[in-house]
Amino acid sequence: MNRTDRLYALVEDLRAIAPRCRSARELAERFEVSVRTIERDITALQESGVPIYAEPGRKGGYAIDKKMSLPPLNFTPAEAVAIALALSRAGDQPFGRQARSALRKVVAAMPGPEGELARELARRVQLVPPPEPTAGEIQPLGGAGISRAIEEALLRRKVLRLDYADAKGALTSRDVEPGVFLGGRGGFWYLVAWCRLRDDVRVFRLDRIASATVTAERCPDRPLEGFAADVPEMVVHGTLLD
Repeated sequence: MNRTDRLYALVEDLRAIAPRCRSARELAERFEVSVRTIERDITALQESGVPIYAEPGRKGGYAIDKKMSLPPLNFTPAEAVAIALALSRAGDQPFGRQARSALRKVVAAMPGPEGELARELARRVQLVPPPEPTAGEIQPLGGAGISRAIEEALLRRKVLRLDYADAKGALTSRDVEPGVFLGGRGGFWYLVAWCRLRDDVRVFRLDRIASATVTAERCPDRPLEGFAADVPEMVVHGTLLD
């Protein structure tokens, strides 16, 4: 587990047991790192505004403000597993990290016996992973970093700077205004955006984006309908696919 994922998992772990606390040693054992690493992680989270506080005493530790925790959820075990299956399909796709975080929240917020039944049922329901891509298949150029940049740009309404390869592999640099993040046929994902180079709406396939950087410039207001109209047709027929 890399540090970013561990920080998210730390918050979810403390959120799940709020208002109770966990000691640094317990957290270190759970995440298989040193106590010192946990202490540095907690400090980083506190400095970023996460309401984690220390409970003094022999049975003390770290706790999170209970307002950050979810109330008990009345999902049945089967409903929880259905949600888990749906979220597990996200994998490394856009918002996959958030899907894993959401799944931890759902299970953690279920009452004890129901949560245990859901976990037991989940162990008996499995998905066969897709086959590994063979030689010659298109590989994503930017991986998770590309998706995260697009997610951030959409959330913050910021202009993206892309290095994009066309069908012949020629790279161009584009400043684009993100509009729609679209999952398409064959597992491909697309960014529908206003391309300043073309001065028009264009569809960018994620596996052709070599790099994506979120700029400080805020996107001008454009009606979502201007991006979303006939998007499926655009992707299927490639009319605006750069």
